[in-house]
Amino acid sequence: MLKHISKTVWILSLVSLFTDVASEMLYPVIPIYLKSIGFSVVLIGILEGIAEATAGMSKGYFGKLSDSMGKRVPFVQLGYLLSTLSRPLMVLFNFPIWIIFTRTLDRFGKGIRTGARDAILSDEATPETKGKIFGFHRSMDTLGAVIGPAIALLYLYFFPENYKTLFFIAFIPGLVAVFGSLLIKESKNHEVKPKRKVGLLSFLRYWKEAPSDYRKLTIGLLTFTLFNSSDVFLLLKAKESGLNDTQTIGLYIFYNFFYALFAFPLGSIADKIGLKKMYISGIIIFTIVYFGMGLSNNIYIVVILFLLYGIYSAATEGISKAWISNISSKSDTATAIGTFTAFQSVLTMIASTLAGILWYNFGPSLTFIVTGFASFFVVCYLWFFVNKQ
Repeated sequence: MLKHISKTVWILSLVSLFTDVASEMLYPVIPIYLKSIGFSVVLIGILEGIAEATAGMSKGYFGKLSDSMGKRVPFVQLGYLLSTLSRPLMVLFNFPIWIIFTRTLDRFGKGIRTGARDAILSDEATPETKGKIFGFHRSMDTLGAVIGPAIALLYLYFFPENYKTLFFIAFIPGLVAVFGSLLIKESKNHEVKPKRKVGLLSFLRYWKEAPSDYRKLTIGLLTFTLFNSSDVFLLLKAKESGLNDTQTIGLYIFYNFFYALFAFPLGSIADKIGLKKMYISGIIIFTIVYFGMGLSNNIYIVVILFLLYGIYSAATEGISKAWISNISSKSDTATAIGTFTAFQSVLTMIASTLAGILWYNFGPSLTFIVTGFASFFVVCYLWFFVNKQ
Protein backbone atom coordinates (compact mmCIF):
# COMPACT_ATOMS: atom_id res chain seq x y z
CA MET A 1 0.00 0.00 0.00
CA LEU A 2 2.98 2.32 0.60
CA LYS A 3 4.88 1.39 -2.57
CA HIS A 4 3.91 4.58 -4.44
CA ILE A 5 4.97 6.85 -1.57
CA SER A 6 8.28 8.40 -2.66
CA LYS A 7 10.99 9.77 -0.39
CA THR A 8 9.90 13.34 -1.24
CA VAL A 9 6.28 12.60 -0.27
CA TRP A 10 7.47 11.06 3.00
CA ILE A 11 9.57 14.12 3.83
CA LEU A 12 6.80 16.58 2.91
CA SER A 13 4.27 14.59 4.93
CA LEU A 14 6.51 14.46 8.02
CA VAL A 15 7.23 18.18 7.69
CA SER A 16 3.47 18.82 7.59
CA LEU A 17 2.95 16.52 10.59
CA PHE A 18 5.45 18.43 12.77
CA THR A 19 4.09 21.79 11.58
CA ASP A 20 0.55 20.73 12.48
CA VAL A 21 1.71 19.51 15.90
CA ALA A 22 3.03 23.03 16.51
CA SER A 23 0.03 24.95 15.13
CA GLU A 24 -2.69 22.71 16.58
CA MET A 25 -0.97 22.74 19.96
CA LEU A 26 -1.80 26.45 20.04
CA TYR A 27 -5.19 26.34 18.26
CA PRO A 28 -7.32 26.01 21.43
CA VAL A 29 -4.96 28.28 23.40
CA ILE A 30 -4.64 31.36 21.16
CA PRO A 31 -8.14 32.79 21.85
CA ILE A 32 -7.72 32.21 25.60
CA TYR A 33 -4.25 33.79 25.59
CA LEU A 34 -5.45 36.81 23.61
CA LYS A 35 -8.32 37.38 26.03
CA SER A 36 -5.90 37.10 28.96
CA ILE A 37 -3.82 40.00 27.59
CA GLY A 38 -6.85 42.21 26.97
CA PHE A 39 -8.09 41.37 23.47
CA SER A 40 -11.86 41.66 23.09
CA VAL A 41 -13.87 39.10 21.09
CA VAL A 42 -14.31 41.74 18.37
CA LEU A 43 -10.55 42.35 18.17
CA ILE A 44 -9.88 38.61 18.04
CA GLY A 45 -12.36 38.38 15.16
CA ILE A 46 -10.61 41.23 13.30
CA LEU A 47 -7.22 39.57 13.91
CA GLU A 48 -8.36 36.23 12.51
CA GLY A 49 -10.08 37.94 9.57
CA ILE A 50 -6.89 39.81 8.60
CA ALA A 51 -4.78 36.67 9.03
CA GLU A 52 -7.06 34.47 6.92
CA ALA A 53 -7.49 37.12 4.21
CA THR A 54 -3.69 37.40 3.99
CA ALA A 55 -3.35 33.62 3.70
CA GLY A 56 -6.07 33.48 1.04
CA MET A 57 -4.62 36.16 -1.23
CA SER A 58 -1.05 34.93 -0.85
CA LYS A 59 -1.99 31.34 -1.82
CA GLY A 60 -3.06 32.50 -5.26
CA TYR A 61 -0.16 34.89 -5.81
CA PHE A 62 2.62 32.55 -4.67
CA GLY A 63 1.08 29.59 -6.50
CA LYS A 64 1.25 31.62 -9.72
CA LEU A 65 4.78 32.82 -8.89
CA SER A 66 5.94 29.23 -8.28
CA ASP A 67 4.66 28.16 -11.71
CA SER A 68 6.17 31.21 -13.37
CA MET A 69 9.62 30.63 -11.84
CA GLY A 70 9.50 26.86 -12.25
CA LYS A 71 10.51 26.50 -8.60
CA ARG A 72 8.71 24.74 -5.74
CA VAL A 73 11.13 24.04 -2.90
CA PRO A 74 12.12 27.64 -1.95
CA PHE A 75 8.44 28.54 -1.44
CA VAL A 76 7.89 25.46 0.73
CA GLN A 77 10.97 26.16 2.87
CA LEU A 78 10.26 29.87 3.31
CA GLY A 79 6.60 29.20 4.14
CA TYR A 80 7.39 26.73 6.90
CA LEU A 81 10.14 29.00 8.28
CA LEU A 82 7.86 32.05 8.62
CA SER A 83 5.09 30.04 10.32
CA THR A 84 7.59 28.56 12.77
CA LEU A 85 9.16 31.93 13.64
CA SER A 86 5.74 33.50 14.25
CA ARG A 87 4.94 31.33 17.28
CA PRO A 88 7.55 32.47 19.83
CA LEU A 89 7.42 36.00 18.39
CA MET A 90 3.71 36.21 19.25
CA VAL A 91 4.34 36.27 23.01
CA LEU A 92 7.36 38.61 23.09
CA PHE A 93 5.18 41.75 23.19
CA ASN A 94 1.54 42.45 24.07
CA PHE A 95 0.93 45.30 21.63
CA PRO A 96 -2.13 44.67 19.39
CA ILE A 97 -0.22 45.70 16.23
CA TRP A 98 2.57 43.25 17.07
CA ILE A 99 0.10 40.42 17.74
CA ILE A 100 -1.66 41.11 14.43
CA PHE A 101 1.71 41.15 12.63
CA THR A 102 2.91 37.83 14.08
CA ARG A 103 -0.43 36.04 13.60
CA THR A 104 -0.56 37.28 10.01
CA LEU A 105 3.04 36.12 9.51
CA ASP A 106 1.93 32.58 10.40
CA ARG A 107 -0.87 32.60 7.83
CA PHE A 108 1.35 34.34 5.27
CA GLY A 109 3.76 31.42 5.61
CA LYS A 110 0.92 29.03 4.90
CA GLY A 111 -0.04 31.05 1.84
CA ILE A 112 3.50 30.99 0.47
CA ARG A 113 3.92 27.22 0.73
CA THR A 114 0.47 25.78 -0.08
CA GLY A 115 0.40 25.89 -3.89
CA ALA A 116 4.05 24.87 -4.30
CA ARG A 117 3.77 22.04 -1.77
CA ASP A 118 0.65 20.59 -3.40
CA ALA A 119 2.30 20.91 -6.81
CA ILE A 120 5.24 18.82 -5.52
CA LEU A 121 2.79 16.16 -4.31
CA SER A 122 1.12 16.20 -7.73
CA ASP A 123 4.48 15.85 -9.51
CA GLU A 124 5.30 12.85 -7.33
CA ALA A 125 2.13 11.04 -8.42
CA THR A 126 0.57 9.72 -11.61
CA PRO A 127 -3.10 10.41 -12.45
CA GLU A 128 -3.80 6.89 -11.15
CA THR A 129 -2.16 7.48 -7.75
CA LYS A 130 -3.20 11.09 -6.98
CA GLY A 131 -5.79 10.04 -4.39
CA LYS A 132 -3.29 7.85 -2.56
CA ILE A 133 -0.52 10.50 -2.51
CA PHE A 134 -2.74 13.38 -1.40
CA GLY A 135 -4.56 11.09 1.04
CA PHE A 136 -1.30 9.95 2.63
CA HIS A 137 -0.19 13.56 3.05
CA ARG A 138 -3.54 14.49 4.64
CA SER A 139 -3.29 11.52 7.03
CA MET A 140 0.16 12.54 8.22
CA ASP A 141 -0.75 16.23 8.38
CA THR A 142 -3.90 15.53 10.40
CA LEU A 143 -2.06 13.18 12.74
CA GLY A 144 -0.30 16.34 13.88
CA ALA A 145 -3.72 17.79 14.69
CA VAL A 146 -4.24 14.82 17.04
CA ILE A 147 -0.86 15.04 18.74
CA GLY A 148 -0.77 18.85 19.09
CA PRO A 149 -3.98 19.42 21.08
CA ALA A 150 -3.23 16.30 23.18
CA ILE A 151 0.13 17.82 24.20
CA ALA A 152 -1.61 21.14 24.96
CA LEU A 153 -4.22 19.44 27.15
CA LEU A 154 -1.52 17.51 29.04
CA TYR A 155 0.61 20.63 29.51
CA LEU A 156 -2.30 22.79 30.73
CA TYR A 157 -3.35 20.04 33.14
CA PHE A 158 0.00 20.38 34.94
CA PHE A 159 0.59 24.09 34.25
CA PRO A 160 -2.83 25.78 34.02
CA GLU A 161 -2.89 29.32 32.59
CA ASN A 162 0.86 29.24 31.82
CA TYR A 163 0.16 29.96 28.15
CA LYS A 164 3.35 31.76 27.12
CA THR A 165 5.62 28.77 27.71
CA LEU A 166 3.43 26.68 25.40
CA PHE A 167 4.24 29.03 22.50
CA PHE A 168 7.94 28.33 23.01
CA ILE A 169 7.31 24.57 23.29
CA ALA A 170 5.43 24.74 19.97
CA PHE A 171 8.57 26.26 18.42
CA ILE A 172 10.40 22.90 18.80
CA PRO A 173 8.30 20.74 16.41
CA GLY A 174 8.13 23.74 14.08
CA LEU A 175 11.92 23.86 14.00
CA VAL A 176 12.05 20.12 13.21
CA ALA A 177 9.72 20.81 10.27
CA VAL A 178 11.95 23.63 8.99
CA PHE A 179 15.07 21.44 9.07
CA GLY A 180 13.09 18.63 7.45
CA SER A 181 12.10 20.92 4.58
CA LEU A 182 15.80 21.44 3.80
CA LEU A 183 15.96 17.78 2.71
CA ILE A 184 13.46 18.32 -0.14
CA LYS A 185 15.06 18.42 -3.58
CA GLU A 186 13.71 20.34 -6.57
CA SER A 187 11.96 17.97 -8.98
CA LYS A 188 12.59 17.94 -12.73
CA ASN A 189 9.12 16.51 -13.35
CA HIS A 190 7.17 19.74 -13.68
CA GLU A 191 6.79 21.71 -16.87
CA VAL A 192 7.75 25.39 -16.91
CA LYS A 193 5.89 28.06 -18.86
CA PRO A 194 7.73 31.06 -20.33
CA LYS A 195 8.28 33.61 -17.55
CA ARG A 196 5.92 36.54 -17.35
CA LYS A 197 5.45 39.27 -14.79
CA VAL A 198 3.38 38.11 -11.82
CA GLY A 199 1.25 40.79 -10.17
CA LEU A 200 -0.52 40.44 -6.84
CA LEU A 201 -3.83 39.47 -8.48
CA SER A 202 -2.46 37.98 -11.70
CA PHE A 203 -3.53 34.53 -10.58
CA LEU A 204 -7.12 35.65 -11.23
CA ARG A 205 -6.37 35.53 -14.98
CA TYR A 206 -6.06 31.77 -14.64
CA TRP A 207 -9.83 31.54 -14.30
CA LYS A 208 -10.17 32.62 -17.95
CA GLU A 209 -7.20 30.59 -19.16
CA ALA A 210 -8.12 27.38 -17.28
CA PRO A 211 -9.76 24.37 -18.93
CA SER A 212 -13.59 24.41 -18.79
CA ASP A 213 -13.47 21.28 -16.61
CA TYR A 214 -11.52 23.27 -14.00
CA ARG A 215 -14.10 26.05 -13.96
CA LYS A 216 -17.01 23.60 -13.71
CA LEU A 217 -15.37 21.74 -10.84
CA THR A 218 -14.30 24.79 -8.85
CA ILE A 219 -17.77 26.37 -9.18
CA GLY A 220 -19.14 23.29 -7.39
CA LEU A 221 -16.36 23.16 -4.79
CA LEU A 222 -16.59 26.89 -4.03
CA THR A 223 -20.39 26.83 -3.82
CA PHE A 224 -20.00 24.15 -1.19
CA THR A 225 -17.38 26.28 0.60
CA LEU A 226 -19.82 29.22 0.71
CA PHE A 227 -22.08 27.18 2.99
CA ASN A 228 -19.40 25.18 4.84
CA SER A 229 -18.76 27.32 7.91
CA SER A 230 -15.99 26.96 10.50
CA ASP A 231 -15.79 23.77 12.57
CA VAL A 232 -16.22 26.04 15.60
CA PHE A 233 -20.00 25.84 15.05
CA LEU A 234 -19.89 22.05 15.32
CA LEU A 235 -17.89 22.37 18.55
CA LEU A 236 -20.48 24.87 19.86
CA LYS A 237 -23.22 22.37 19.02
CA ALA A 238 -21.31 19.68 20.94
CA LYS A 239 -21.09 22.00 23.94
CA GLU A 240 -24.79 22.81 23.75
CA SER A 241 -25.61 19.10 23.75
CA GLY A 242 -23.95 18.73 27.17
CA LEU A 243 -20.17 18.33 26.76
CA ASN A 244 -17.84 20.38 28.98
CA ASP A 245 -14.77 22.24 27.67
CA THR A 246 -12.33 19.35 28.16
CA GLN A 247 -14.72 16.85 26.56
CA THR A 248 -15.24 19.20 23.62
CA ILE A 249 -11.49 19.49 22.99
CA GLY A 250 -11.27 15.70 23.38
CA LEU A 251 -13.99 15.32 20.73
CA TYR A 252 -12.02 17.61 18.42
CA ILE A 253 -8.96 15.37 18.91
CA PHE A 254 -11.02 12.25 18.09
CA TYR A 255 -12.43 13.97 15.00
CA ASN A 256 -8.87 14.57 13.78
CA PHE A 257 -7.95 10.98 14.67
CA PHE A 258 -10.77 9.64 12.46
CA TYR A 259 -9.73 12.07 9.73
CA ALA A 260 -6.09 10.92 9.90
CA LEU A 261 -7.09 7.25 10.08
CA PHE A 262 -9.30 7.30 6.98
CA ALA A 263 -7.60 9.85 4.65
CA PHE A 264 -4.97 7.47 3.25
CA PRO A 265 -7.17 4.40 2.69
CA LEU A 266 -10.00 6.49 1.22
CA GLY A 267 -7.48 8.19 -1.08
CA SER A 268 -6.33 4.76 -2.27
CA ILE A 269 -9.93 3.65 -2.84
CA ALA A 270 -10.60 6.90 -4.75
CA ASP A 271 -7.88 5.96 -7.26
CA LYS A 272 -9.83 2.76 -7.96
CA ILE A 273 -13.44 4.03 -8.03
CA GLY A 274 -12.73 7.58 -9.23
CA LEU A 275 -12.03 10.86 -7.43
CA LYS A 276 -15.49 12.19 -8.33
CA LYS A 277 -17.32 9.29 -6.68
CA MET A 278 -15.22 9.54 -3.53
CA TYR A 279 -15.65 13.31 -3.22
CA ILE A 280 -19.42 13.10 -3.73
CA SER A 281 -19.60 10.28 -1.14
CA GLY A 282 -17.85 12.63 1.30
CA ILE A 283 -20.34 15.44 0.64
CA ILE A 284 -23.23 12.99 1.18
CA ILE A 285 -21.76 12.14 4.61
CA PHE A 286 -21.43 15.89 5.29
CA THR A 287 -25.12 16.35 4.38
CA ILE A 288 -26.16 13.59 6.79
CA VAL A 289 -24.02 15.12 9.56
CA TYR A 290 -25.49 18.60 9.15
CA PHE A 291 -29.09 17.43 8.94
CA GLY A 292 -28.43 15.28 12.01
CA MET A 293 -26.91 18.21 13.92
CA GLY A 294 -29.90 20.35 13.01
CA LEU A 295 -32.51 17.78 14.07
CA SER A 296 -30.97 16.22 17.20
CA ASN A 297 -29.66 17.44 20.56
CA ASN A 298 -28.90 13.94 21.85
CA ILE A 299 -25.32 13.99 23.10
CA TYR A 300 -24.54 10.48 21.82
CA ILE A 301 -25.91 11.19 18.35
CA VAL A 302 -23.98 14.48 18.19
CA VAL A 303 -20.73 12.70 19.13
CA ILE A 304 -21.29 9.99 16.48
CA LEU A 305 -22.08 12.65 13.86
CA PHE A 306 -18.92 14.55 14.78
CA LEU A 307 -16.82 11.44 14.26
CA LEU A 308 -18.58 10.84 10.91
CA TYR A 309 -17.51 14.37 10.08
CA GLY A 310 -13.91 13.15 10.31
CA ILE A 311 -14.66 10.57 7.59
CA TYR A 312 -16.21 13.33 5.43
CA SER A 313 -12.99 15.38 5.77
CA ALA A 314 -10.88 12.34 4.86
CA ALA A 315 -12.98 11.76 1.74
CA THR A 316 -12.83 15.35 0.46
CA GLU A 317 -9.87 17.51 1.60
CA GLY A 318 -7.03 15.76 -0.21
CA ILE A 319 -9.33 14.43 -2.93
CA SER A 320 -10.37 17.93 -4.06
CA LYS A 321 -6.73 18.94 -4.64
CA ALA A 322 -5.96 15.64 -6.36
CA TRP A 323 -8.97 16.19 -8.62
CA ILE A 324 -7.91 19.75 -9.47
CA SER A 325 -4.33 18.68 -10.22
CA ASN A 326 -5.63 16.02 -12.63
CA ILE A 327 -7.51 18.53 -14.77
CA SER A 328 -4.80 21.20 -14.90
CA SER A 329 -1.51 21.04 -16.78
CA LYS A 330 1.72 20.36 -14.88
CA SER A 331 2.95 23.87 -15.60
CA ASP A 332 -0.15 25.36 -13.93
CA THR A 333 -0.62 23.02 -10.95
CA ALA A 334 0.44 25.49 -8.24
CA THR A 335 -1.64 28.25 -9.87
CA ALA A 336 -4.71 26.01 -10.19
CA ILE A 337 -4.58 24.88 -6.57
CA GLY A 338 -3.48 28.31 -5.31
CA THR A 339 -6.37 30.05 -7.11
CA PHE A 340 -8.88 27.56 -5.72
CA THR A 341 -7.56 27.79 -2.15
CA ALA A 342 -7.43 31.60 -2.35
CA PHE A 343 -11.14 31.77 -3.20
CA GLN A 344 -11.79 29.04 -0.64
CA SER A 345 -10.23 31.12 2.17
CA VAL A 346 -12.37 34.16 1.34
CA LEU A 347 -15.59 32.14 1.00
CA THR A 348 -14.91 30.28 4.27
CA MET A 349 -14.89 33.63 6.07
CA ILE A 350 -18.18 34.60 4.39
CA ALA A 351 -19.68 31.20 5.24
CA SER A 352 -18.77 31.56 8.91
CA THR A 353 -20.21 35.08 9.00
CA LEU A 354 -23.48 33.90 7.43
CA ALA A 355 -23.64 30.94 9.83
CA GLY A 356 -23.07 33.28 12.78
CA ILE A 357 -25.92 35.55 11.63
CA LEU A 358 -28.26 32.58 11.14
CA TRP A 359 -27.29 31.09 14.52
CA TYR A 360 -27.79 34.41 16.33
CA ASN A 361 -31.18 35.17 14.74
CA PHE A 362 -32.74 31.74 14.24
CA GLY A 363 -30.75 29.27 16.36
CA PRO A 364 -28.42 26.36 15.53
CA SER A 365 -31.05 24.02 14.04
CA LEU A 366 -31.85 26.22 11.06
CA THR A 367 -28.14 26.99 10.57
CA PHE A 368 -27.28 23.30 10.14
CA ILE A 369 -30.37 22.45 8.07
CA VAL A 370 -29.74 25.28 5.57
CA THR A 371 -26.17 24.03 5.11
CA GLY A 372 -27.46 20.48 4.72
CA PHE A 373 -29.80 21.50 1.87
CA ALA A 374 -27.03 23.52 0.18
CA SER A 375 -24.62 20.56 0.27
CA PHE A 376 -27.32 18.29 -1.22
CA PHE A 377 -27.64 20.63 -4.22
CA VAL A 378 -23.83 20.62 -4.61
CA VAL A 379 -23.95 16.79 -4.78
CA CYS A 380 -26.52 17.04 -7.60
CA TYR A 381 -24.43 19.63 -9.47
CA LEU A 382 -21.21 17.61 -9.24
CA TRP A 383 -22.95 14.40 -10.27
CA PHE A 384 -24.68 15.79 -13.37
CA PHE A 385 -22.44 18.66 -14.57
CA VAL A 386 -18.84 17.76 -13.71
CA ASN A 387 -16.85 15.18 -15.65
CA LYS A 388 -15.27 12.13 -14.06
CA GLN A 389 -11.62 12.07 -12.98
